[in-house]
Amino acid sequence: MTNSFRTLDGVDVKGKRVLVRVDLNVPMDGGKVTDATRLERIAPTITEISDKGGKVILLAHFGRPKGRDDKNSLKPVAAALADVIKKPVAFADDCVGDVAAKAVGAMKDGDVLCLENTRFHSAEEKNDPAFVAELAKLGDIWVNDAFSAAHRAHASTEGLGHKLPAYAGRTMQAELDALGNALDAPTKPVIAIVGGAKVSSKIDLLENLVTKVDALVIGGGMANTFLHAQGVKVGKSLCEKDLATTALRIIDKAEASGCAIILPVDAIVAFHFAANTPSHAYGLDAIPDEGMILDVGPQSIERINSAIDDAATLVWNGPVGAFEMTPFDRGTVAGAKHAAARTKAKKLISVAGGGDTVAALNHAGVADDFSYISTAGGAFLEWMEGKPLPGVEVLKK
Repeated sequence: MTNSFRTLDGVDVKGKRVLVRVDLNVPMDGGKVTDATRLERIAPTITEISDKGGKVILLAHFGRPKGRDDKNSLKPVAAALADVIKKPVAFADDCVGDVAAKAVGAMKDGDVLCLENTRFHSAEEKNDPAFVAELAKLGDIWVNDAFSAAHRAHASTEGLGHKLPAYAGRTMQAELDALGNALDAPTKPVIAIVGGAKVSSKIDLLENLVTKVDALVIGGGMANTFLHAQGVKVGKSLCEKDLATTALRIIDKAEASGCAIILPVDAIVAFHFAANTPSHAYGLDAIPDEGMILDVGPQSIERINSAIDDAATLVWNGPVGAFEMTPFDRGTVAGAKHAAARTKAKKLISVAGGGDTVAALNHAGVADDFSYISTAGGAFLEWMEGKPLPGVEVLKK
């Protein structure tokens, strides 16, 4: 996949000012970083450029500030990053202008500098050419290592690629390789598991997947919409009844494309939306009028696991039940553990992404056993929808 993109293999960074767009949107509490996963992911790119004598100048946003806002300063994140990469990380109080220029001018080869939140300037999200030019003055080359922001055509995520020689960082490269191996040039057969609450948020995703995969498992609340469209009574379950015709269209498109749609054949039903509330397994012909489907049933779990057994590649986005509440996490956990075991046995390439999905795999204790887990939310979804990502397109050879 990355054969078609410019990577760090194709550039000598020694003595160069390297503007590196990274994702520093990490969870914070009381001014402290509570989860350094994203910092650990970007560490290889930063240390490689630094060790090769490049001047590493980090660009990133944090939160959604409207103008300068100290609550969204990157200063504490820069300090946490220094702990992760075991190198000092200098900090500049702005990302453009005299403050930034002086900080960059003071750098020696191998130094690492973090510039302040790019979104303190409204011109960042507008991809304003004048702002892009101001950023470009600070660097000789631009490296994009933030796949999670690649679906945004902002100044630091896309605009700089038109002003400076542009390359994919190692994290971006790993993401593009993993995603390319999952859908663009996969080992077949390919199965996708798509869950979550609503069909409405994943119509484009489902429409694209049925043309790319051999089998599509649909779970979570969105499965209820498909079941309703086929005449199944789903009681008081979450269900977008107005999208029945959309669901039927997706089923027809799947059939035309040779993609098998796998829906639940039984369900775990409760009468209250709460953890550990009494629940029972029901066949689809017997869902009580007052009941809510909160997870797939035991026969459905067997069916999902059999589909995983038949696959060489798995792409997963979204839980198949209300996994945040016991015991309605069973279906998701069972599928996740089965996929992880197949992956460890070298029988499956497994790629997962999306916030709920990562949380579900962590909950199941198998996140480290998947081939690749994308921490990019919106960008991962748009890639699965088959949409071009501006921050990736600009890196093409």
